[in-house]
Amino acid sequence: MSTKTSRRLINIVTIITTIILILLCIYWYKLGIFTDQAKMKAYLANKQIIGPLIFVLIQIIQVVIPVIPGGVSLLGGVIFFGPWWGFVYNYVGICIGSIILFFLARYYGKPFILHLISEETYEKYMKWTKNQKKYNWFFAICIVAPAAPDDVLCMISGLTDMKVSTYIWIILLGKPWTIAAYSLGLLYGAKWIVKLVGK
Repeated sequence: MSTKTSRRLINIVTIITTIILILLCIYWYKLGIFTDQAKMKAYLANKQIIGPLIFVLIQIIQVVIPVIPGGVSLLGGVIFFGPWWGFVYNYVGICIGSIILFFLARYYGKPFILHLISEETYEKYMKWTKNQKKYNWFFAICIVAPAAPDDVLCMISGLTDMKVSTYIWIILLGKPWTIAAYSLGLLYGAKWIVKLVGK
């Protein structure tokens, strides 16, 4: 399969997945689990163990193969498991996924990356890797900063001489800030939208 075909396939799957998630959100909204805490607890009552495990697995997959919009899965964690546990499950899944992505890129190299991003994007970020020390700082700042192309940089890092320990520490220490910021922002944004719809 060519890289263009694989990227096109991923885009199609992403669109389909997004539509399914929107329909699920409508269904859950009609059940009242977004607006009624008691209904949400009742819905999750029989999913206390399997629910978090499935969610963490979904987060790992969406980092490695981006078929689910990251913002949607982050919001899902906070809505279904609350601000604290939602953050924990988001953090665990995203960190594991980011580490897997690094090792996949390091093992399979450029051909693997080009199945997920364009040659133009690849060349754009590879320019930053000429000086390893500067790139390490650039990568760390991007992981902490919101709206940075984290997944792309995780793959690019796998092609550099960055130490595995350095990469893991940057991920573990940098990810909490963006996850917390996105999760809270999306949560309050969703609540605002629900209030507008309910008026």
